[in-house]
Order: sequence, then C-alpha cells, then structure tokens
Amino acid sequence: MKKQIKSLSIFFAIILSAFLFTGCSNDTSDGAANVSVRLTDAPGDFEAVNIDIQDVLIQRVDDENDKSTWESIGNINAGVYNLLELTGGITAVLADNEVPAGAITQIRLLLGENNTIVMEGSEYPLKTPSGQQSGLKLQVNETLEAGYSYDFLIDFDVDKSVVLAGASDNINLKPVLRVTTKATTGILKGSVNITDFQVLASVMVGEETVSAYADEEGNFVLFGIPEGTYTLTLTPEEASALEATVVEGVVITNGETTDVGRVTLD
Repeated sequence: MKKQIKSLSIFFAIILSAFLFTGCSNDTSDGAANVSVRLTDAPGDFEAVNIDIQDVLIQRVDDENDKSTWESIGNINAGVYNLLELTGGITAVLADNEVPAGAITQIRLLLGENNTIVMEGSEYPLKTPSGQQSGLKLQVNETLEAGYSYDFLIDFDVDKSVVLAGASDNINLKPVLRVTTKATTGILKGSVNITDFQVLASVMVGEETVSAYADEEGNFVLFGIPEGTYTLTLTPEEASALEATVVEGVVITNGETTDVGRVTLD
C-alpha cells in the first residue's frame, strides 16, 4: 500500500517567564523554522511613547560572496505601539512566520513617521531619523534550524531611549534595546517495525494533537512540540489488525531532538 505522509500543525502558546512569551511552530519539515518577534518595555516617566513599526527584517550573510542580505520576516503586525502599555510581562507580537533555516546576524525594526511622545497631557513628535531611514538594528547571531520555533523578545528601554533636548520640538529617540532568543519547541522522532501498513504517530499537546504518518521505511518525525513530558501513541491502520502501542515518559527539550528509537508493534 502506498504510504501517505501527513502532518498536522498546531499553535500552542505558553508563558516561560515574566518577559518571555512563547509560541509553537507549524510543521517545518521543508527546511523552514518558525520565527516570532515580540516587543516589551522597561517603563519610562512619560504618559505615552508611541512607536510606528512598519516592518521586521532579518539579515543573512552569504559567506561565499561576502555579502549580506535583508529580508522581511513577513506576516507583520504593522502599526503604532504605545511602549508604556507593554510592561509587567505584556508583549506585542510584531511578526510570526516561517522563514528558511540558516544563520542570521541581525534583526531590524523599520519605523514609520508616526512616532510621538505624550508629556503633561500634550503630544509631541518623537524624532527618529536613523530608525526611519535604516531601521533599528539588533545583533542576534543565531542559527535557525529547520523544525524549531524561535522567539526573539526585544526589550525597549524607554527611560534611556528618549532624549529631551530642552524644547518640545527637539525630543529624540536614541533606542536602547536588548534582544533575547529562545528555541521554544523540540522535535520527536523514531521508527516502527511495520512498513506494510500506515502507522500514525501522535502526542497530545494540551488539547491539541500533533501527529504524522510513518514513511515507507517506518520513520516518523513530529515537529513543534513544546518542552515537557509526553505520551507517544503509535496507531497502525485498522486493516493491520494490530493494537496501538503507547510509549510513555517521552521527554522533549526545547531546541533539541528526542529520538525514541525503533518501536516494535505487536
């Protein structure tokens, strides 16, 4: 019987800490990684600091040609963000999308023109010439591996970033930013001894199921599983007359691949 290869994607959000808000990846077996970029803030003594974010880009370096290229992550949530609302663990998702796996060196926030600050009930323009022209650049130097999810959290220190130069028409943004990175899912792989019938490998992640059929050689891979301990269920098709086999206590670690080895189905 000709095999079918099928995978179901999920979205499973978990809070890792007061500053890191993570997401789960879709199936990225085609050489892609899922990347999300979130924004948070260290508070400042203002009523509002509004930043107009239009795009989020990543930089790749072509070592062979000694050149770098910039590309948009895509799926951008462009708009004006009041940084003072992004405190106490609250984050804003700027971008969340699959991108080709590989090494990236920088992330850049490209700003629009609607940047303002509110002080004592009055709104003033916030000058950001460098951000508007070339973007706010952050060094990341991360290698994105296919099948994993990566969450980049940008901490925008408002108090240090806003420079008051005396007059209300001379308020400048000199961003002080910090970025942290974490791989937020793992991969589970293994194989079965049955190759004449379809075998479905699956685990429950919260209320969702992550599953994939074994291929013609009995190998299976489940992508985008958050860190934790799971029960793996291997279900042969009904025509095989075999019962499902359960493998308990499968430990998944973010950023790593767990191999359960070859499982014998009786």
